[in-house]
Amino acid sequence: MTEYGRQLRKQLDGDDQLVCPGVHDPLTAAVADTVGFDAIYMTGYGTSLSATGYPDAGFITMPEMISNAANIQERISVPLVADADNGYGNATNVVRTVREYIKAGVGAIHIEDQTFPKRCGHTEGRQVIPREEAVGKIQAAAEVRTERAEEFVLIARTDARGTGDGSLEEAIIRANAFLDAGADVAFVEGPTDESELQRIGAEVEGPLLYNFVGDLGTSPYVDLGTLEELGFEMVIFPIAATLATIASVHQNLQAFAEDPVDAMRQIDTQFNEQDIGSLHEFSGFPEVIEWEQRYLPDEDREKYEGSLGDSIQ
Repeated sequence: MTEYGRQLRKQLDGDDQLVCPGVHDPLTAAVADTVGFDAIYMTGYGTSLSATGYPDAGFITMPEMISNAANIQERISVPLVADADNGYGNATNVVRTVREYIKAGVGAIHIEDQTFPKRCGHTEGRQVIPREEAVGKIQAAAEVRTERAEEFVLIARTDARGTGDGSLEEAIIRANAFLDAGADVAFVEGPTDESELQRIGAEVEGPLLYNFVGDLGTSPYVDLGTLEELGFEMVIFPIAATLATIASVHQNLQAFAEDPVDAMRQIDTQFNEQDIGSLHEFSGFPEVIEWEQRYLPDEDREKYEGSLGDSIQ
């Protein structure tokens, strides 16, 4: 349960900034893993949209999120940083939420201080719970981490900057209070420009995460070197794979609607140009064959003799 947390802590303690692409399911995670990253991020928005068809507005449940996180972590070879929304309730609910994510084997989670139902941190209409209550939730999460898996990384997020009467000052106060309550990394959601990033870097007394959402949110485009200079040790690109998936599927299916046969040829060509092998290789059939050879009776392997189909051996 602590293997990936231990890896993640080692990476955070190193000199290099940790950059995590966002994925929404085991398939997109497997693609990211073949490219090669030190850690991968599971987006709440993309998980909700891909698993339920609904936006990031509090529709997805804790078991759905944890199941997705567990399946992703099983499929990849590096630590997963998972969105845990607002912990799915009050501080007592957070206790079970953190226990379940630890059982799922992921390297880290982040918990935010939004009310329920929560929503995407870069949309209008967000609200946060009182500061004291929010600190209690982080304290509960930190104590579970200490009791169950000390290497597990706890990231505390505040959305206070983006509420109707929110201020950067309140967000910074909360971030520091969360670190004092036991969080390992602070995550101030929604800074609006580089001057706010400078204040966060100067005034938050601990490791920082930056949420790079691009055109979908309020946070500015800033190059990674500048973010590192400002003190942001971890950068997530949460919606990267989700946007790429939607754009690619839409483009290809538009062509498919015009000429299915030609579009299928183009899709085949596009896939074969990637350096991930065949679909069967990518999906893991060679490992299945290895299991069969290791564990099944010799006569069971005779099913391959003379059978038709694309080779998976």
